[in-house]
Amino acid sequence: MPARITSVARDRLMALAPDGPFPLLPPSKTSTGQFAVGDWVEPDADRIRIAHRYDRLTSLTRRAAGTGADAQLIAANVDTLGIVSSCNADFNEARLERYLALAASAGCLPLIILTKSDLCDEPRDYTRRAERLSPLVTAIALNATEPEAVDMLAPWCKNGQTLALLGSSGVGKTTLNNGLTGMSDATQGIREDDAKGRHTTTARGLLPTRFGGWLIDTPGMRALRLTDAAEGIEAVFDDIERLALACKFSDCSHETEPDCAIQAAIASEDLDADRLARWRKLKREDAHNSATLHEARAKDKAFGKMVRSVMAEKHGRRR
Repeated sequence: MPARITSVARDRLMALAPDGPFPLLPPSKTSTGQFAVGDWVEPDADRIRIAHRYDRLTSLTRRAAGTGADAQLIAANVDTLGIVSSCNADFNEARLERYLALAASAGCLPLIILTKSDLCDEPRDYTRRAERLSPLVTAIALNATEPEAVDMLAPWCKNGQTLALLGSSGVGKTTLNNGLTGMSDATQGIREDDAKGRHTTTARGLLPTRFGGWLIDTPGMRALRLTDAAEGIEAVFDDIERLALACKFSDCSHETEPDCAIQAAIASEDLDADRLARWRKLKREDAHNSATLHEARAKDKAFGKMVRSVMAEKHGRRR
């Protein structure tokens, strides 16, 4: 009987089946890092190890934090990515565009959830700014401490649908988690000088919602480094991508070339120069991270091939 991964630890995973939760080990010679919260798996006959992982419908992945080149799984089989920000200094277009590119790359619907609407005069100003970032976006402003406000998120986490919450610390993800699941995890305040908060959620977890769906809550992210996200970036910046097709030269750098459609749009104020700069930055970063990741994978593959060759040669000598 299939089960779904609800949490991932260093040495084991927790899974949920219709008859309840139970621990699972990864297949032999496989690490838990190859599995993500939200994965559907098939346990072996003894329900000790994973016998098979079903194909993922969606997969949220980023380049791992630190100096490593590894890709890190965030969550799997997510229908909607809830990008949580707030109606204060945490609101940042560049950060939101990163999350939108992640959602588009993974194949998830993007939903921008703007909390703390009670602390600003015009919440609608924030939702308009969010919706201008991409035609794919639905944006909602709410006060997460009001139960009826949290119910606004029901359409994205009912009838078996999975909603994942991502965002910085202190934006209200834990409060949303409590309202959607009926739990009562402790929350922490934010610093008034920069609207930043402390981590409340310390690990990813899959929980049932009050509406018959599923919620994946994640720790606050200090940095989201994209990798293999070219298609997602193109989807989020579709306005710039379409303008680029109208440039006179196919290799236009969109700086000083004649008949550059992008520079013409900036001159006519149809395009914000800051948005062009953010597009360039994300494309450079994704290209660098993707190349680094592919290079690391190639080295691992070559090293593995060398080890197998040496072992085969030793085995042949013994014979």
